[in-house]
Amino acid sequence: MNAAANLNADEDPENVHIRIVLADDHFVIRQGVRAVLREDPACQIVAEAATGREVVEKTVVLEPDVAIVDIRMPELNGLEATRQIRSRVSKTQVVVLTVDDSDQFVRDLLRAGAMGYVLKGDAVRDLVRAVHSVAQGRPFFTSVVAKKVPQGYLEPAKNGVDAPISLTPREREVVQLLAEGRSNKEVACALGISVKTAETHRAHVMRTLDLGSICELVHYAVRQNIIEA
Repeated sequence: MNAAANLNADEDPENVHIRIVLADDHFVIRQGVRAVLREDPACQIVAEAATGREVVEKTVVLEPDVAIVDIRMPELNGLEATRQIRSRVSKTQVVVLTVDDSDQFVRDLLRAGAMGYVLKGDAVRDLVRAVHSVAQGRPFFTSVVAKKVPQGYLEPAKNGVDAPISLTPREREVVQLLAEGRSNKEVACALGISVKTAETHRAHVMRTLDLGSICELVHYAVRQNIIEA
């Protein structure tokens, strides 16, 4: 697996059109990323999103070549958004753009299907290259992350950090929404399900994770990097 890839020397940017959906919950960050991508005429931002759920919805509708996502987003974090994008829109490759470079994040995002991983501090240098690379089916990792990939990708998770895998994708969504302080009614509205179904999901999550209160669920969500502390 190549850690990075340069633009194809024979590639003419005027003949390449890479459609991109950009997701970050901070407007200023999105503005900066837009400025970086606009330096390359081949990169076309077709939509922006401020939440994980929004980027999934827009990706399903627009089927872009690349989705650029942050890890920390409300309603649906970048890990779950990546899983859903890759399972629902196979043509769309995901580039993670984040400040987090822990082994756990790298491993989880790669297993979820991300093809690229760029640190925000390296965006000016690496983001356009990453977009071109993944659009051609080649992985791209910023230099710091590239050193972690062989070990982080192949080693099994330790100390129970992969516990969320025991939950269904819908239950992981419920965990994040509850941990963000949403009521059962708000969870139901966000997911397009009945309040009764939301209550059922909540009860099953609490039993599965052996949690006795929402406070414990919040602590669990923080430990599992589902939400920020």
